Amino acid sequence: MPHTYLFQPAVWTGTGTFWCADGQPLPAEGRTEVAHRPECWLLSGTLKVLGSPPVEFVNAYQIEPPGRDGAALKWSSENATLGKIHGTFSVVGSSILSVYRCEAAGYHGAEHYRWVDEYSYEATGVLLLEDRALSSWQVLLRRATSKASE
Repeated sequence: MPHTYLFQPAVWTGTGTFWCADGQPLPAEGRTEVAHRPECWLLSGTLKVLGSPPVEFVNAYQIEPPGRDGAALKWSSENATLGKIHGTFSVVGSSILSVYRCEAAGYHGAEHYRWVDEYSYEATGVLLLEDRALSSWQVLLRRATSKASE
């Protein structure tokens, strides 16, 4: 089963739930675009938490293209709140795992992308500060299709 998320340029939209540190569930929606360039892959996305007031998280990753085995991809991101983040996407069977850290501020976390089908992934993640969970989320990602490809 070849993975489509990350490994093919596409736009993905998602809906799901975001939990703050207090455990209160809030609806969330997002959009992610994956683009491939010869020198790096780019992932840019937003996650809007529909609380009162709404909060939007913006992410932009630079991903090193995979080596020969394609099983692990290093990435980095600059986040206005968290600072410089480094991580790795690892392919494990029907899953893509991402583990990341921000050494300067003590933030770290993980995200799990479970393959549902070539057009859908379930993303589940957590952000921690030292040993305390700050937030977590679970979003169903759906690959957008264009009229030209249908």
